[in-house]
Amino acid sequence: MDIFRLTPAADGNVTWPTLSTSKKSVVTVGAFDGLHVGHHAVIEETVRQARKLDAYSVVIMFDPRPAFVHAYAKAHAGKDVPAGVHDPEAITGVDARLRMLSRMHVDYVLIVRYTIAFSEKSFRFFLGQLVGKLGMRMLVLGEDARMGANLEGDIKKIRTLAEATGVFELEVVTNQGGTVRVPERFTPTAPNEPGEPGDPLEGLGKAERRAWSKKHNAREVRNQSSTNVRYLLSQGRVQAANEILGHAHAVEGVVEHGEERGRTIGFPTANIAEPMEGYLPVDGVYAGWLVDLGPADEYERDQQQLSGKAADGEAVEAASVTVSDTPVVSHRFSSSRVDSRLAAQSPFRWPAAISIGTKPTYSESTGLNERVLEAYALTDEWLDLYGHRVRVEFERFLRPQIKFGSTDELVAELKHNVEETKELLGAE
Repeated sequence: MDIFRLTPAADGNVTWPTLSTSKKSVVTVGAFDGLHVGHHAVIEETVRQARKLDAYSVVIMFDPRPAFVHAYAKAHAGKDVPAGVHDPEAITGVDARLRMLSRMHVDYVLIVRYTIAFSEKSFRFFLGQLVGKLGMRMLVLGEDARMGANLEGDIKKIRTLAEATGVFELEVVTNQGGTVRVPERFTPTAPNEPGEPGDPLEGLGKAERRAWSKKHNAREVRNQSSTNVRYLLSQGRVQAANEILGHAHAVEGVVEHGEERGRTIGFPTANIAEPMEGYLPVDGVYAGWLVDLGPADEYERDQQQLSGKAADGEAVEAASVTVSDTPVVSHRFSSSRVDSRLAAQSPFRWPAAISIGTKPTYSESTGLNERVLEAYALTDEWLDLYGHRVRVEFERFLRPQIKFGSTDELVAELKHNVEETKELLGAE
């Protein structure tokens, strides 16, 4: 899989790479935040159609998330998101998405830095560029996809354009998961009781559902959507979120020295520094996994070599193209080293009891209250993970955060959480 990182010019124009002068492309477009099962269906169809047509499979992925860019611009007089500003609502980081795309055998991923100027291009202009520059023969989208200035380009208008011009085909992947009601504006709310919370609408009649929707100003969204995943994680409903994702939700970050209170009572934890890549679920204690991805500096060096990732705080360079008279900035991506650590039987993977809490202080990177993520690995090994990049995977919500009257009560509860984790994960 080859990767291009493309930054639009000030006027929003992108210098697209010429992938081939003879071979066509099958293209899909989106942020693909979380890369859930709905996204998988679209990308799998893209790869299938590309093989059928002897064409390249191409995923155009926007980063940062368009919703984050527009919200930032609204709050900052129309300015774009500066390099290094963290998006705490993003479900997955780019690195994790690239790993999944590589396993799906995509030929090319074009990561476009989403800007306000780029968003103001019409969908007709955008699609014309894909036909002319990438040799797009077919466009594959989900049935509710929209693109271009003011999101004017819906499926109906894109289909009309395809039929009128005859230069590309549109393939639409239908939504298989149905719809759900989600509050228009939701805040993370921890369950009051131990155990994975259920659906608050389950068992309610039509009148009761209408009353709930009115009370929460709920709107209808696709069940298989990033919005729904984010909502479920914000309510501690990890199992339901994982079903939509098709994999365990995870965050990644670097282990730092914490207050080390856990070590003094026999529960040494890996403390993950902010900012983390991935959406941090609501405060509470969870069962999951801790995976060591290796020293953070080595990991970052690998990503810069394999995917053209900018160093922390640096802006991505303007795009180059693959024709002979310009520099080439495509990168041949491989996730084999990380995948070996992520494997089910990897010696770098341990079951873990995970704690998420919130401090009264504020984070400079997000402007929000600082979140604290600690993972206690269930192993007899001595783990020295300071300065390592780790992945924390969430399998089940165990209990809300509570205050204990004594250290003995805390230790007893932590031992109980460890046993719960072992039982839930089938760990010895």
